Amino acid sequence: MPGLIRCANQEDIDLSFTSLAASPASDGAARAAHSKATSDLILAAILNSLDDDKAEEVMQIDLRGRSEMADWMVIASGRSSRQVGAISEKLADRLKAELGVVCKVEGKETGDWVLIDAGDVIVHVFRPEVREFYQLEKMWQPTGAAAGSSR
Repeated sequence: MPGLIRCANQEDIDLSFTSLAASPASDGAARAAHSKATSDLILAAILNSLDDDKAEEVMQIDLRGRSEMADWMVIASGRSSRQVGAISEKLADRLKAELGVVCKVEGKETGDWVLIDAGDVIVHVFRPEVREFYQLEKMWQPTGAAAGSSR
């Protein structure tokens, strides 16, 4: 069933979940296109969920070609430990319900820094003070970049 996904660049993309699942896996180019669409679909769902839950200072970092661990990293803040935990829990629940993506979640108990591993997309949700201390954005930004790709 097709659905419209609002992507970070504010374009609507019509993605059919059945067409993604049914794409031919025998052709290498098709498999690469399927993988890219899947990571972009997961990214769009994550950004929508973070927006719905009022996450602050959401930043996405393109890791394609820079790291084998994931295609995208998303960094966001919540105003309190309680909000950080709620954002993370709802995100994992939505990804499982909407896309069938089962996430690994670490750090939800303390709510200072929660890591959500959604496969092709890694999400970090911080309390503002903890985010400022670790400054992950600076570690992953290209050399000389003043600001990352934010939403």
